[in-house]
Amino acid sequence: MTKLEHFLAYRSEMTKEEQEEFFYNIPLEEMIEEWRKLEDDEALHLFADLPYDLKIDLLLELPYQDQETILSNISQQNKKQLFHLMEPDDIVDIIQTVSKEVRDSVWVNLSSEAKREMIFLLRFDEDDAAGLMTPRYLAVQGDITVGQAVQFIRANADKVEYVFNIYVIDKLKRFLGTIPMKDLLSAPDDTIINSIMESKSIFVYDDTDQEDVARTIETNDLAAVPVVDHDHILIGIVTFDDVIDVIREEQTEDVYKMGAMSGTSTSYMDTNILGLVKKRVPWLVILLFFGTISANVLHHYESMMIGAAFLIIFMPVITQTGGNAGSQSSTLMIRGLATGEIQFKSIGRIFSRECVVGLIMGILTGLVIILRSIFLPPGVGIHEGVVIGISLMLVVIISNLIGILAPLLINKMGFDPTVMSTPLMATVIDICGYAIYFETARLLLNL
Repeated sequence: MTKLEHFLAYRSEMTKEEQEEFFYNIPLEEMIEEWRKLEDDEALHLFADLPYDLKIDLLLELPYQDQETILSNISQQNKKQLFHLMEPDDIVDIIQTVSKEVRDSVWVNLSSEAKREMIFLLRFDEDDAAGLMTPRYLAVQGDITVGQAVQFIRANADKVEYVFNIYVIDKLKRFLGTIPMKDLLSAPDDTIINSIMESKSIFVYDDTDQEDVARTIETNDLAAVPVVDHDHILIGIVTFDDVIDVIREEQTEDVYKMGAMSGTSTSYMDTNILGLVKKRVPWLVILLFFGTISANVLHHYESMMIGAAFLIIFMPVITQTGGNAGSQSSTLMIRGLATGEIQFKSIGRIFSRECVVGLIMGILTGLVIILRSIFLPPGVGIHEGVVIGISLMLVVIISNLIGILAPLLINKMGFDPTVMSTPLMATVIDICGYAIYFETARLLLNL
């Protein structure tokens, strides 16, 4: 019996205080995992007993189908209380995923202020900084005193989600800088805000891509980053908890793309059969097309393979090793591009470094395959072994260079370099590997 099932079995014997203590002792991750095992009516009974802060945390983490089920069945009063306590950016996330019927029921239960915030936030692309931000933050004008700022904060702190920093603006709401709470509270009351603010504060524009926002917060170790429009008007902040969700979504999409599937953060169990097929078929067809090119290459060298059967035996070794070398180098490039460590302007330096790396790896793997092919079964002659070794060396060098150049060039063209990883990379390298292998054999053995 899970903890939630245990609660449902004994809930009638527990006081309200005991119920709350029980829920607060269950980690949210564990609660979500056990939630999936409950029937709909059990889940609804359980949700009704949760404290409101846990209701919000749970609701935001559940798949949209479960969100719809809950919001369709709870009372109007519970909806009003729930949305009154939720942050506007979180409500927007729900509105953008649920059905029209549920969306309408959410809307009618929002306060006038919340509706204005929703209309404002829904103007922006959900994948941009403004689509992640909350419009609730604490900002003061730079010409007031610390004492006045502290009074303002005391009166309004309960209206915002986090109070990490105080943002400084002018009379036109243009962003001027930031004051950490520690600096504000330690300054004398008569100090002018402008004199203690950090004027070189980091910010992002409203149309900054969410991945760049996440990188900005992570790189600069920020709890939140202010969002400004192109007139430098402060319009909101993005907090670290929203960035964690972005990082998780982006990593999920990248993993899917590396497996040659359409990138989406929807979980496996929450995706229907048709959705799973749609994820996989497009790239599968593309890879199939490239695979037929490999077949054409093999057909071109068919007579050579008949005259030198040993070439067929070592074909898998050549292509697999080349594919592994290419995947290694492409993974390094994609990771470097994602973290900002590697940029296209460094392509010359990267190319020269990887030429040396590829040459060393090619020589080492070439020597290994020469010894392996000569001295171990099925065994070939010295000349044939040298041909195999030189072919592998060339394939490793070329595969390594393809692995570093393809992601850089694709990223430069504005596309996602993760699509070049693993399956597509292996298919492209197979084509190049076969051509190099058979041409090397033809030239060195006069086939």
